[in-house]
Amino acid sequence: MHQPTVEFLFDFGSPNAYFCHQVLPAIAARTGQPVTYVPILLGGIFKLANNRSPMEAFADIPTKRAYDQLEIQRFIRKHDLHRYQRNPHFPVNTLMMMRGAIAAQQMGCLDPYVDAMFAAMWERALNMAEPELFQSVLQQAGLDAAAITAAIATPEVKNRLLANTQQAYERGCFGSPTFFVGGEMFFGKDRLREVEEEILAQRSGS
Repeated sequence: MHQPTVEFLFDFGSPNAYFCHQVLPAIAARTGQPVTYVPILLGGIFKLANNRSPMEAFADIPTKRAYDQLEIQRFIRKHDLHRYQRNPHFPVNTLMMMRGAIAAQQMGCLDPYVDAMFAAMWERALNMAEPELFQSVLQQAGLDAAAITAAIATPEVKNRLLANTQQAYERGCFGSPTFFVGGEMFFGKDRLREVEEEILAQRSGS
């Protein structure tokens, strides 16, 4: 049986990435295929791909923005994600958080770090660009705030995030959430079903 790689390219600044993070464990359990989290910097992807956030791109299309909100509410109801809160500080500068994800990955504590950051952004609605809040959230999650903060400032962590972002763009990524199942790319929370189907298809060799 072929074991496809499943990658989730994410930035904490994306509410849709938060939604995917909540649903991915069930997909991994059903398919028996683990998901590898790949931190990228969404602002960097937007610059490389000449893309803009939906809030900017559809600022003058109120019916499109209203429909997007309707889809969010449907997704919340379908997956029982009622802890979600719209973040009043959005858009939040996520550079510190994303460098922290690289540091946490290198320190072997990415899973609890990701849980804590997504919850802080999209359940607690905090302004996670503030260093004091960032430190507080790390401490509350039982993570080594001092070590993670120190690692964020290192060239190794900074360069890894830049490299992840550049490599994502070169593979065709233009935003977050993006998924790769083997070499097949999928974008957005609305493609989660297709992601699951592709995992199963690649596992069976079809």
